[in-house]
Amino acid sequence: MRCNMRRHKSDPAREQRIEMEIVADAYDAEERARVWYSYLEEKLAFPFTAYCIRKRVISPLRVGDDVEVIGMAPGDECQHEMFVMMRWEKDGLAVPLAQLKAETSARARTDAGGGR
Repeated sequence: MRCNMRRHKSDPAREQRIEMEIVADAYDAEERARVWYSYLEEKLAFPFTAYCIRKRVISPLRVGDDVEVIGMAPGDECQHEMFVMMRWEKDGLAVPLAQLKAETSARARTDAGGGR
């Protein structure tokens, strides 16, 4: 069975930078996931506000939902895809990082002036 996943537009320069600077020394998929996880954990400034850009069956979020991202999900949850933790009830909930886009001050100003 083949999975039909939407992908971001290809950005060769970005892909090359990731390959050469971030995961260059990783030898297998598991090690690449660990290196990528560590890079994101170091570079992302938590907490931050984001909004959902696509619906996923594994997530309760709907397109346009705003969330507060509070950290990376546990590493063992990120072996095949990166997940971040969002505020959700008592314990938080892991959602796919690819499902979110960080809030920008321009979007926040637009929302304050009458919504999206």
